[in-house]
Amino acid sequence: MNRQLTLPTALMLVVPPLLWAGNAIVGRLFHEVVPPLMLNFLRWAIAFVILLPLAISIFRPGSGLWQHRARLSILGLLGIGLYNALQYLALQTSTPINVTLVAASMPVWMLLIGSLFFQSKVTRKQVIGAAFSIAGVLLVLSRGELAQLLALRLVAGDVFMILATIAWSLYSWLLTRSEMPDSLRGHWAAFLLAQVSFGVVWSGAFAAGEWAVTGREITWSWQLAAALLYVAIGPAVLAFRCWGVGVQRVGPNVAGFFSNLTPLFAALMSSAFLGEMPHLYHVIAFALIVSGIVLSAR
Repeated sequence: MNRQLTLPTALMLVVPPLLWAGNAIVGRLFHEVVPPLMLNFLRWAIAFVILLPLAISIFRPGSGLWQHRARLSILGLLGIGLYNALQYLALQTSTPINVTLVAASMPVWMLLIGSLFFQSKVTRKQVIGAAFSIAGVLLVLSRGELAQLLALRLVAGDVFMILATIAWSLYSWLLTRSEMPDSLRGHWAAFLLAQVSFGVVWSGAFAAGEWAVTGREITWSWQLAAALLYVAIGPAVLAFRCWGVGVQRVGPNVAGFFSNLTPLFAALMSSAFLGEMPHLYHVIAFALIVSGIVLSAR
């Protein structure tokens, strides 16, 4: 397998954090009008409908879908049923700055899980790269002021985000170790639909449990409908497509560093919505994050 980080692969790995940053903003904006687990279910139900015409052949006999149901069910649980559900839950009780800060630990979890469970060797450059990248994220989240960073406190939402980050790290590693027939692996939509087919069942079960416990209803509006289309098409279908290809090309350890671009993009988007111009610390943080990616990929 080619593990070289080329420019096309790097650009492909930049797309998911850009879309995921928008996903975090949507999750925060609409957290009062739609329950978090229901939001996750609706997102993936729409994604299922979008993917179905592109890869309906996976439901034909002999495609391998049912034969590999256990592995696909695990991938669907970790990447679809849990990750964003936990993130949306986190945004109910935690601030966006805390959530993105916890998510910035992704490269550390990637390295740790790879070393413990997948016999992946962690190099000194990767450790240094992780330090550079996380330093850049901390600079953005603290807005260049140490006092803001020291004032952070973990709440229940932060714990949910830690669990989400661990789930995504496991999902990314399993992507590289999942042996599938060509009927599933041969086309990106087929492999994603195979995961979504199981993941939407998981997310639907979680949403049903949420409704049974809380009884929360959805407050419908055209803004919510537009937001659902965005999180289904962008952060779901397109981001998963790019992330899956990127992980296959360079491995989870290197791909994990690109996830640190998410809080940077989120900060820039927030600044744009608030009418604030980027500051010098944004430029320095971007340089640190990119340096971490380049150093770890060498």
